[in-house]
Amino acid sequence: MHRPPDLLRRFTRAERWVHRLTAALMLVCLTTAAFLYVPPLAELVGRRRLVVTIHVWCGLALPVPLLLGLASRALRADLSRLSRFTPTDWAWLRALCSRAADRPAGKFNAGQKLYAQWTLGAILVIVGTGLLMWLTHLAPPSWRTGATFVHDWLAAAIAVVTIGHIRMAVRDPEARLGMRTGLVDRRWAAREHPEWDPERT
Repeated sequence: MHRPPDLLRRFTRAERWVHRLTAALMLVCLTTAAFLYVPPLAELVGRRRLVVTIHVWCGLALPVPLLLGLASRALRADLSRLSRFTPTDWAWLRALCSRAADRPAGKFNAGQKLYAQWTLGAILVIVGTGLLMWLTHLAPPSWRTGATFVHDWLAAAIAVVTIGHIRMAVRDPEARLGMRTGLVDRRWAAREHPEWDPERT
């Protein structure tokens, strides 16, 4: 497919679908959790059992898009980039702390890497604790009590971080365009990710 010379390919279709499906599942989980645990919202739900069922199955499905996406070589390459910190990333964090305008970054900056790693860990923990709460025969009551505590507070943290992620996306239309179409403007890439070599994507 032909693309204008001023645009760069940032994400493949497979990568974009993994992001969309994971985001959709996460938003459903957060919304159903709110209707289950926030009293004013809980009063609006007439079919609580249905909400619980949707919450459980969407929670169990959270890792599925990523697991299916591992068939994509481009996704595996990006996961490799996201999983390791380089001197460039430490320089980006120092520039962020000092509020310097020049923040070196490869295809992903240090903030994006930290967010991706935190999200993956949070998904694994939230699914694990959710299983302990759902399958009551897997563990003694004390374990389930601890799992419930971790699950509830981690869900609250996920909600806060997700709001922050959406806020950052709203402030960067070019990044949203890249996730929606896979293409970004060369000038944006040179400004925000100066050490990204698109030929190696």
